[in-house]
Amino acid sequence: MEIRVLAGDVTQTRAGAIMVGIFEGTEALADHLTAVDKALEGAISRLVEQGEVKGKLGEITLVHSLGRLPSDRVVVAGLGKKQELTKDRLRGVVAEVCRSLQKKSVETMATGLLGAGIAGIAPEGAAQAITEGALLGTYSFRKHITKEAEHGDLKQLLIVTADEADRPILEPGCHRGRVIAEAVNFARDMVNEPANYMAPGDMAEAAKKLAEGYGLGLTVLEKDRMQELGMGALLGVSQGSCQPPRFIVLDYKGGDSGVVDLALVGKGITFDSGGISIKPSEKMEEMKTDMAGGAAVMAAMAAIAQLKPRINVTALVPAVENLPSGSALRPGDIVTAMTGKTIEIISTDAEGRLILADALGYAVKLGARFIVDVATLTGAIRIALGAVCSGAFGNNQGLVDKVLAAGAEAGEPIWQMPMYDDYKEQNKSDVADIKNVGGRLAGAITAAQFLAEFVGDTPWLHLDIAGTSTTDKERHHLVKGATGVAVATLVNLALSISAESTR
Repeated sequence: MEIRVLAGDVTQTRAGAIMVGIFEGTEALADHLTAVDKALEGAISRLVEQGEVKGKLGEITLVHSLGRLPSDRVVVAGLGKKQELTKDRLRGVVAEVCRSLQKKSVETMATGLLGAGIAGIAPEGAAQAITEGALLGTYSFRKHITKEAEHGDLKQLLIVTADEADRPILEPGCHRGRVIAEAVNFARDMVNEPANYMAPGDMAEAAKKLAEGYGLGLTVLEKDRMQELGMGALLGVSQGSCQPPRFIVLDYKGGDSGVVDLALVGKGITFDSGGISIKPSEKMEEMKTDMAGGAAVMAAMAAIAQLKPRINVTALVPAVENLPSGSALRPGDIVTAMTGKTIEIISTDAEGRLILADALGYAVKLGARFIVDVATLTGAIRIALGAVCSGAFGNNQGLVDKVLAAGAEAGEPIWQMPMYDDYKEQNKSDVADIKNVGGRLAGAITAAQFLAEFVGDTPWLHLDIAGTSTTDKERHHLVKGATGVAVATLVNLALSISAESTR
């Protein structure tokens, strides 16, 4: 989609549709609405009087101009209560409007700078939110569908400002919005791919394309190198599959020092059958999405490379397939992680924490200042938080606060979960240093406590996205399938750490 910032009058812009906003409880139409209403011979004010247009958040009313305006249609979008408007709400409204127009094969939409100056939303922030909404809301994954789509694509978004002097302010917001939204959609593409198109080797190829396209450093460790490093936990998970494992390392160098300021670790289970502890067949096809954490950190690196924060960031993605076979890991086996810690296997379906154990150990060995891992780790987090919030677990409150703030800015809600030492008791093993399952109670917490064993004193945060990595319906800027969650949060985190380091 082409996105342009223009100076002019949105009511006089030629497009398939123009979008105007209205707040809930509006008694008098705003100036921009008055001009449109006058051109439409009072159609909007009559709809307000009749109660058809209430301004409720997400309400969409389509009015045909019938030649009375240069644009064919006017979309009156409900923005909700004025004092409650946020960038996230604005992003969601624009997404829903763009999606509805795309279903009608509208190719061009124009809008004024909705939300700017309202509830503390800066003009650049409004431009970013509008851009993100348009690109995220119209996303679709049709790579393997041979039937032609029932409608065309929304090809152009015009953001119209009354003052030419505003363009240098708005265009950086549009750029940032495009970079982040395209990264989110890249992650969505990876997660939506079936496992026969997104095996560990395919994840490594995707990383290679990112490295070549955005000037990132790339190292891909093969099985022999992992054995030399002692990554017994990761290799244990992969040994039941004929797909060779890959350990992907992407490097962005934006800082002056050689220190890794931020390590992003993403779980890359390209298909999770559960191994010998096999999952039920119902909905097992969804287990192709168990690499959403790995996709998120890879996509975030693409955006970070374009936005150029002044820090060094390294992404680590252990990519393996978890299948049962005669060579597969068994319950009762003991494996040794890269750190030397031994792990008793209680369930081979608790495999994500095993591959992350070695990845976290690698991040510590790099000397990273901060470590954030992202994983579709537990069904327990879905029970606790549903599909609304991701769960955050950490050993450093300062880092936790940074991630929560980055998620709020991105419109990706995150809830901090407890990490009391008492939960560690559930992970104690009689025959090894630790076991990989702590029982049914507090499953998301004991999984996080397991990971904490491999980071030592390094400030670390674990983000469990098992409930938020996919959605089964359209909602705001989300579309059915992979959500690309955590990409925008990680990008915002990198930018905030950079801003702190340059003060």
